[in-house]
Amino acid sequence: MPRLAGRGRTDHIALTFDDGPDPVSTPCFLRLLAAREVTATFFLLGAAAVRDPGLVREMAAAGHEIAVHGWLHRPLVMRGPRATRDDFARARDSVGAITGRLPHLFRPPYGVMTTAAHVAARRLALTPVLWTCWGEDWRSRATPQSVYRTVTNDLEGGGTILLHDSDCTSAPGSWRNTLGALPRILDECEERELSVGPLREHGLPR
Repeated sequence: MPRLAGRGRTDHIALTFDDGPDPVSTPCFLRLLAAREVTATFFLLGAAAVRDPGLVREMAAAGHEIAVHGWLHRPLVMRGPRATRDDFARARDSVGAITGRLPHLFRPPYGVMTTAAHVAARRLALTPVLWTCWGEDWRSRATPQSVYRTVTNDLEGGGTILLHDSDCTSAPGSWRNTLGALPRILDECEERELSVGPLREHGLPR
């Protein structure tokens, strides 16, 4: 399922971040991306977004694509259809109220979709998108080098990278390893002549 996996144009890489926004770590990523003139897709937790709406608006104003990761980072397999739909709707509507535009992309916590999640996403006009490579940057033993190596081992044109701009569900301080690896990941994409941007520029199949 290329669309669900986030497979797009073969000359492009979609750069995505989960679990934000975080008032400490997210601005560091925004500054780095601005310096590199790169925009990305941020899958936000609704509960975190409403705590710092100014930061969410700053992200959108910088040209980043705003998507949702649910209201709270809890496994969908523990929820029934109504609870799943309520979670998605609350996240979508809250983020939409902040940015003035309803998000249309969704990534489930832990990347686990359920039948209830598919039904809720369809009814709420949310398109689920997973990833093709990740940095395993949430682990306590992660380093900038390990994040870079893990991403680039599976990196190929048309892929979607999953990283985290917050450590709210990861090892404390793990975002620093992600931030340290990001310049090298962007350099690697440039060396392979792969453009980097948000999912909206990725040419996902319909």
